[in-house]
Amino acid sequence: MALIILLFGLFIVGVPICFSLGLISLYGVAAAGYPLSVITQRMFTGADSISLIAIPLFILAGGLMVQGGMSRRIVDFADALIGHFPSGLAMVSILACMFFAAITGSAIAATAAIGGIMIPLMKEKGYENTFSAPLLACGGSIGPVIPPSIPLLLYGTMASVSIGKLFIGGFIPGIIMGLGLMVYSYYVGKKRHYVGREQKAPAGEVLKTGKDALLALIMPVIIIGGIMSGIFTATESGAIACVYSLIIGIFVYRELKIKSLWGVFIDCAKSTGQVLIVVAFASLFTWIITVNQVPQQVSALLTENIGNKYLMLLVINAVLLVAGTFIDTTSALVIFTPLFLPIVQGMGIDLLHFGLVMTVNLTIGMCTPPLGVCLFVSGTIAEVSLKDQMRDLLPMLAVLLIVLLIITYIPETVTFLPNLIG
Repeated sequence: MALIILLFGLFIVGVPICFSLGLISLYGVAAAGYPLSVITQRMFTGADSISLIAIPLFILAGGLMVQGGMSRRIVDFADALIGHFPSGLAMVSILACMFFAAITGSAIAATAAIGGIMIPLMKEKGYENTFSAPLLACGGSIGPVIPPSIPLLLYGTMASVSIGKLFIGGFIPGIIMGLGLMVYSYYVGKKRHYVGREQKAPAGEVLKTGKDALLALIMPVIIIGGIMSGIFTATESGAIACVYSLIIGIFVYRELKIKSLWGVFIDCAKSTGQVLIVVAFASLFTWIITVNQVPQQVSALLTENIGNKYLMLLVINAVLLVAGTFIDTTSALVIFTPLFLPIVQGMGIDLLHFGLVMTVNLTIGMCTPPLGVCLFVSGTIAEVSLKDQMRDLLPMLAVLLIVLLIITYIPETVTFLPNLIG
């Protein structure tokens, strides 16, 4: 337990996540008298997984899609569908984030791509930037929930849960998150007189924009269908996504230029490095705490004092919500998954269900201060400070927390589709 306390002590004083994990692991290895060669061995073993190859592939696919003009087509289609409602542009922003989530699976990418288009448009129509910035941040948080999803891929790898089933299980939670934010946007729009487009889009416009966006929106169907039918694995689906994105961006939409590929590759390499270095250090840290039987100690401490699984889920959610305010989603997943798995397994909680509970919980942290990376992205676009966003952010977070409770205590919201498809 001392290792966990020291780790969070380093987090609090501002030491970067990967270095905190590395320093604590080094201390653990030295204190136990193990040879230092264990450090490189465990880090290499942690990153040496075929399943993890999907991470750079999906990151690359997302970058190719952003450069290929898919975000604008998705926004146009969403606007044709629901842009005429009160607070229409706000609702369009959320729907576009949901569509874009099904393409990239990244909260930051969704916030940046859709926010870069919608925040200036919303400002022109009289929306306050202090409302639109947190709305796009919360909308972007849907990205890691609706498949494809890097957090779900990581969780599936660590917990030995079917990645295909996790992907399918993310659809309903992601849709509920989006609908909750859209209902709140509608309420605020009526109250503040935020107007939508002057009239409902004619059927011809809906069909045209839908046709333009179809090639972008069909990609999740290809990925999920291929995985569940056994045509290709989750890892191979990342390569399929990259090839598909290249073909559509270069030869169909013709907005992805060869000269822009180098920048996409560089961004992909940077993002992949950030993820995998955390995974490598976390693998070492997980080995240290396992050797010292920390998961068993945590499990015994909680189960001795909490015998009810519903109360246990509430406690775990509270821990994850607090951790998510200052630890990024990837780091929190690789730290807390090995700690909580023995507990939920012992209480008979479905690991598929628990994976989505963790993912939804931690993605809320991406729009929660002080870390809240999506808030900084949208705030930069809207040119508003984090403090100025707080008034409208708090009720949006309340909506997401209600959704989290629904997902936590109604497991069918996660398990229904995977069980239906089999």
